[in-house]
Amino acid sequence: MGFDQRIAIVTGASGGIGLATVRRLLQGGASVMLADLHQDRLDANQTDLGREFDPARIATVTCDVSHEDQVIAAVDATVNRFGAWDYIVNNAGTMIFKPIEQQTERDWRLILDVDLLGAFFFTKQAFLRMRRGGAIVNVSSVHAVETEPLVAPYAAAKAALLSLTRSAALEGKARGLRVNAILPGAVDTPMLWNNPNVQAGVEVIDKADVGSADDIAAAIAFLLADDSRFVDGTSLRVDGARLARL
Repeated sequence: MGFDQRIAIVTGASGGIGLATVRRLLQGGASVMLADLHQDRLDANQTDLGREFDPARIATVTCDVSHEDQVIAAVDATVNRFGAWDYIVNNAGTMIFKPIEQQTERDWRLILDVDLLGAFFFTKQAFLRMRRGGAIVNVSSVHAVETEPLVAPYAAAKAALLSLTRSAALEGKARGLRVNAILPGAVDTPMLWNNPNVQAGVEVIDKADVGSADDIAAAIAFLLADDSRFVDGTSLRVDGARLARL
């Protein structure tokens, strides 16, 4: 897929799906702003990627997506560096694992602020500042549709993200922007294997049904690319048939 002369922001870009998406976009010719909380990881990724791709097409910015001022600053940094903006991949996310009776307001606000409001803040900036023909991809989860115990805030946030995607797609048409979501299944990242539900066997994961971060990045790249110009307001499951029986 060709992304020549396109400019992308990818959040949660320190590793996993985010970093795999950055690599896909760079392979296609895009310039990419890597946004994440962890500047040390961003610096390491920038160095590594700079050995493989033109360093002029790679930039980083520290960004807590739950703070609108930092989102605005990240977009400012992107436009100042590259002069335009075409894509946002709202990938940043976090989870907690607690039974409902132990969850707190702080727990819920943390998850909703990062997993939902962060995507809203970047979508708002896209509507204000992104070039026509641009695209937004929100990284939701199969937990938005079929979930497990102990992750109620995460499941709720990821389900709400699907509703945000549909509403934004309807409003984005007038601005020449497409908005879609992706629902990854089990993906071979630390978030999966460090999940207490997985470790305890509450959520049973067959390793044959585990995808790679690059499997998800490939689907994200498709949703961003011009080849998917008529795909808008939809949610793409990339889960190895996990939800096929629903």
